[in-house]
Amino acid sequence: MADEKKLTTRGEDYSAWYNEVVQRAELADYAPVRGCMVVRPYGTALWESIQSGLDRRFKETGHENAMFPLLIPESFMRREREHVEGFAPELAVVTIGGGKQLEEPLVIRPTSETVIGHMYSKWIQSYRDLPVLMNQWCSVVRWELRTRLFLRTLEFYWQEGHTAHATFQEAQEETMRMLDTYEDAAVRDMSIPVVKGRKSRTEKFKGADNSYSIEAMMGDTKALQAGTSHMLGQRFARAFEIRYLDQSNDLQYCWTTSWGVSSRLIGAVIMVHGDDQGLKLPPVVAPVQAIIVPIWRQEEQKAAVLDAAEKVRVQLAGSFRVKVDKREEITPGFKFNDWELRGVPVRIEIGPKDIANESVVVARRDVPGRAGKQVVPVAGLSQMLADTLHAIQAGLLEAATAFRDAHIHTAADYGELRQVVEEGWARAFWCGQDDCETRIKEDTKATNRCTPLDQEGAGNGRCVVCGQPAQSWSYWARAY
Repeated sequence: MADEKKLTTRGEDYSAWYNEVVQRAELADYAPVRGCMVVRPYGTALWESIQSGLDRRFKETGHENAMFPLLIPESFMRREREHVEGFAPELAVVTIGGGKQLEEPLVIRPTSETVIGHMYSKWIQSYRDLPVLMNQWCSVVRWELRTRLFLRTLEFYWQEGHTAHATFQEAQEETMRMLDTYEDAAVRDMSIPVVKGRKSRTEKFKGADNSYSIEAMMGDTKALQAGTSHMLGQRFARAFEIRYLDQSNDLQYCWTTSWGVSSRLIGAVIMVHGDDQGLKLPPVVAPVQAIIVPIWRQEEQKAAVLDAAEKVRVQLAGSFRVKVDKREEITPGFKFNDWELRGVPVRIEIGPKDIANESVVVARRDVPGRAGKQVVPVAGLSQMLADTLHAIQAGLLEAATAFRDAHIHTAADYGELRQVVEEGWARAFWCGQDDCETRIKEDTKATNRCTPLDQEGAGNGRCVVCGQPAQSWSYWARAY
């Protein structure tokens, strides 16, 4: 049950507001192991809503779900040099099993390229076996030092897609197809506008030829990497001997990809849409799209009101995720605040007068006060609710896009970049050199979020740091 104490406002302390929302909306709590979390039923239901939209898209593009082991032989991690160097500080390693020292230590998976590469080398023999398009839903462990619920934890939940192809072109098309898939889910399901782009050499996935991401702006203007898609080239194919006989009967190495999004998307939904009252959930992913609150003052009114509330629930249940709040130990006002905190898009109020008038009162979470309330005949409630949820979904995307665009500014020189990243994202030309990227990070704590795929109208410019010629620009921002 929600606490009556008011939330810390975002303006007072954004980090405290975020943590309070996560816990008081009962999305997650801290686990006994430092840096781990327990995802509570409401948070799990939100993740399942996000997951179902993604899973449907994966299957529509020909991918199949599979399950690979949690434990990976340590030797597998050493087969691809850049991969092991990138993950070594984050690995959790099992050295004792059944009370005995293991002959070979086992790594708790930080990601599964290695073990999946091993299996693909067994399963792929001929060009007829390609492409292989697999995905798994699981948790992974990375030994993070600074953690925050959903955004960065030791163990987190995600999906990781892994594919193998006969040609570079097919693998590259897959890499970009899945990046587009993530963008579609973010925009259509979560009402989160994102920028698609290529990661810099220092920010790419360790072991990839190229990494691409979708980047989103949070309510404090920091960036969040909301999904990544990696062109692995032939690195893992060579490390794990993933080869096939082509149509000329010549042995060739496969081209592989991997791509993933995680439960940090829940953090994104919170921070992109939330306000000082708590969550504000997009209807497509909201676990409860409409909450029915029965209201009565006298005991003899109770049965009729509850009966009417249940009839409305049954009327709506076939098309919407809806429930009745039957709690009697708290006031209707407390219930209103509680469901606002939880971000339910629509509240439906039913009292004795509403029953007499064959109507209900509908309140929108995204429009505060009386402006967001409307008396609706019960007979027309289903259509009205559908229209309202659609309007809320579109309105959240519109508001998030306007906020993002208002906090992105072009930086013509280094001084401007340093100023812009204090309260937003800087759009600036960059020569592509690691030294200039490192200087920006050290001086401002801002990182290269991505070089957008859409460079229309960019022309040629000069690097904001060193002044050397630059043919593309990137986004720079402080990030989670």
